[in-house]
Amino acid sequence: MEKDVAQSRAAVLVVVLLTSFLNPFSGTSLNVAVPFIGAEFHSSATELTWIVSAYMMATVALAVPFGRIADIRGKRTILFAGIALFAVASFLVVFARDMLMFNLFRVLMGAAAAMIYATNMPILIEVYPPEMRGRVIGSSVGSVYVGLASGPVVGGLLTHYFGWRSVQILLALISLVALIVALAKLPKSAGARHGGTSRAEETPARRIDPLSFALYAVAVSLFLYGFTTFGQNLRSYIILAVGVVLLPIYLKYEMHSKAPVFEVRAFRRNATFLFANLSALFNYAATFAVGYIFAIYLQIVKGYPSDVTGLILVVQPVVMAVVAPIAGRLSDRRSPFMLAALGMAFCTVALVSFIFVGADTPLWRIIAGFLVVGFGFGLFASPNTNAIMSSVGPGDFGVASSVQNTARTMGQVIGMALITIVTNAIVGDAELAEAPKGLFVQDMHLSFSIFAVLCAVGILFSLKRKAKTDAV
Repeated sequence: MEKDVAQSRAAVLVVVLLTSFLNPFSGTSLNVAVPFIGAEFHSSATELTWIVSAYMMATVALAVPFGRIADIRGKRTILFAGIALFAVASFLVVFARDMLMFNLFRVLMGAAAAMIYATNMPILIEVYPPEMRGRVIGSSVGSVYVGLASGPVVGGLLTHYFGWRSVQILLALISLVALIVALAKLPKSAGARHGGTSRAEETPARRIDPLSFALYAVAVSLFLYGFTTFGQNLRSYIILAVGVVLLPIYLKYEMHSKAPVFEVRAFRRNATFLFANLSALFNYAATFAVGYIFAIYLQIVKGYPSDVTGLILVVQPVVMAVVAPIAGRLSDRRSPFMLAALGMAFCTVALVSFIFVGADTPLWRIIAGFLVVGFGFGLFASPNTNAIMSSVGPGDFGVASSVQNTARTMGQVIGMALITIVTNAIVGDAELAEAPKGLFVQDMHLSFSIFAVLCAVGILFSLKRKAKTDAV
């Protein structure tokens, strides 16, 4: 019996490690290809930020609804569907002939990522006991950083020798492998609906409210789209205003809904859950775009080829991959709050150092910054995830994971939106290869100044979370 349980847990861990690897690899492997995509489609520097933003916005809008569906109907099916859709959408990007088609297929990839985010971590946590939670979360986060680390290297080499479409073909193949492993190895009991009740026996809280789902997806999508395009045209102001109006309407509806997408009232009762997610939002908003900015800087300003750029960018995620599992184990024995706050402090120091990077900055200084931000982020991620997932019961693992991933992805979208706004203001509509290097350096300085402030605010949320917990 114990042997069967151990084998079942090991199979779940393998599937989660594969799917945790997939999403970050898809992002960092494509970052190096951004200048090549821009040259082929004659896109401006501002337009190119949508390569990342379109994907992230779809993930933010759909992760929480899919998390609730997974909690009610079962996580296993949603996970399989997400991996399959990711494979198909990745392959479709190969056939894009302009930026509109490219971004539409990226939206499909983002929807698939939302399905994966909503299910892989909850399935993992359900099959492992609480005393092992930090360890397996650390392994999962470590897999994320292996994806982040290998993405620039593999993406840089493929783009350099075979073109950017080869990156998408590889993504489709990796997704297919992950799907085959999941179908063959994932136990049927993994991710089963909590409690095993029939549809007729479900309580209102365990039913799906279509209006609640629609309000959430529309409000979040309009708000993020309007914020990302802020200042570009009149339409952006109108869309942002509609999103701002719809968000409180959605929140008010959720407060009285018998079947909410997620229990909004829980934020007031669960300080750990609230402040841990706020910390994640600010940390990801501050640090996510480091790879994107330096992928362009190293190629456009420094003149490195894509394969060399990939090798340089790998420093940060490699450090993350090494530190995250260790931090996960530490969070089982030490305060995850202080570990997360300390990690954000290291990130803030690195972001401040990036403010002073110029066209003539020696490469060793940039790499040193990558080492510091990688260490800080690795120290933050696993303890923060452990704190979030340990603050809820098993019946809400799906939504808790989705809320965490939504906070993380929304932070990433906000980070990219800030870059879009700054780039539009400084570089404008010029194509990336034609923009003066000095303007891009100014763009970097202002962006990293904003990010350093955001990261410092995130430290305050981590410390406030600890204070709230101690008070309880």
